[in-house]
Amino acid sequence: MEKSITYFDDVGPKNTEEVLRAAALRAKELGIEYVVVASTTGETALKAAEIFSGQKVKIIAISHQYGLKENGKWEVEEDKLKRLTEMGVVMTTQSHMFSGVERAISKRLGGASRGDVISDTLRAVFGKGFKVAIECAMMAADSGHIPVSKDTEIIAVGGTRQGADVALVLRPAHSFDFFSLQVREIIAMPRAKED
Repeated sequence: MEKSITYFDDVGPKNTEEVLRAAALRAKELGIEYVVVASTTGETALKAAEIFSGQKVKIIAISHQYGLKENGKWEVEEDKLKRLTEMGVVMTTQSHMFSGVERAISKRLGGASRGDVISDTLRAVFGKGFKVAIECAMMAADSGHIPVSKDTEIIAVGGTRQGADVALVLRPAHSFDFFSLQVREIIAMPRAKED
């Protein structure tokens, strides 16, 4: 099989529409039924819903956990959540897979957790959007929003800062079974990395 990969010169939200269009095309070609999209505020999820409209895919949007920016608050505004729900998008949140309690221990006692090592390795080698796509796929699996089996393939979309700049075809896994996750294809990614 020969397929092309879309590369971007730089990271960031300016790549969002092209990433989502490439992901929609590949989802159609492979018959993929689940697309996981990182979306802090719901904006990228709304764009995904528009671009994937008419396709038989379930979009699961993953946002930051409650309290990340302000204690007890979620970064998704009610009007966006309502629009996403009406469009059939599942918007969910969960602690970051590679940090959570481990990050609190590292901050208090020093050192790095194993989760931090995995996170920093993915970020350094492949870029932040790549790491985010993998992390969000596990968050969707752990939330029960996508099927997990050796035969399941999904598309995971992540980004650097805001928007999207990476799309992957992957076999998902739950966080406790991280090493069963497989990246099967890179649909799009930036050549540049954020230091």
